Amino acid sequence: MGCIQSITCKARIRRENIVVYDVCATIDQCPTRIEETSPIVLRYKTPYFKASARVVMPPIPRHETWVVGWIQACNQMEFFNTYSDLGMSSWELPDLREGRVKAISDSDGVSYPWYGNTTETVTLVGPTNKISRFSVSMNDNFYPSVTWAVPVSDNNMPLLTRIKRDQSFTTWLVAMNTTTKEKIILQTIKWRMRVDIEVDPLQLLGQRARLVGRTQQEQPRILSRMEPIPPNALVKPNANDAQVLMWRPKRGPPLVVIPPK
Repeated sequence: MGCIQSITCKARIRRENIVVYDVCATIDQCPTRIEETSPIVLRYKTPYFKASARVVMPPIPRHETWVVGWIQACNQMEFFNTYSDLGMSSWELPDLREGRVKAISDSDGVSYPWYGNTTETVTLVGPTNKISRFSVSMNDNFYPSVTWAVPVSDNNMPLLTRIKRDQSFTTWLVAMNTTTKEKIILQTIKWRMRVDIEVDPLQLLGQRARLVGRTQQEQPRILSRMEPIPPNALVKPNANDAQVLMWRPKRGPPLVVIPPK
């Protein structure tokens, strides 16, 4: 009769009883858009990473709650803003940079360990006597502001000459029993976003920056194997709260501009 109907198997939900199909992971095939409307900051907006999947969960035989959804972690980050020959500012994740952790949670900061709690997750409360069919989806992109002037300067003179960013992420589709904390990894996705912008600060606002290098991002990889989730990907702090903005001058010691939250 199969495991779902089996009395001995009813006590637990197993990976082989969960069906995952129509898994999709893409990055929009459009270039990063540069915005030069502010005299204080340059802004850029990258294309979106998008992931979605359809899931069929078996009946939940016990008084348990299961959440199925997306968990994401940052594995690597380089984010440098160069200011002529004076130095550079950099957003850094110290624990990741020093190798103390393998990944840092990229949760929304509220729904740990989930990336979000709208389209990103579905909650199932047992006991149920029917299968559950649903979809889960998520998207992510970068839309930061970078000051034209040196971030530790007292004036607004534009000196920004280059922005380079390279970040790698792992995204998991997971079924989690919130009662027992059991996790079943259903899918693993790897993706990367890179940005390279040249800036001529002597030009008029609106004519300073241009995208260099690749105009389209490489597409995400949906892995055939399930990669385990590092412990730090499941707990606070998330990447936004853990990151530090440093000023690293060509001469002199580095300075913390914005400490972690």
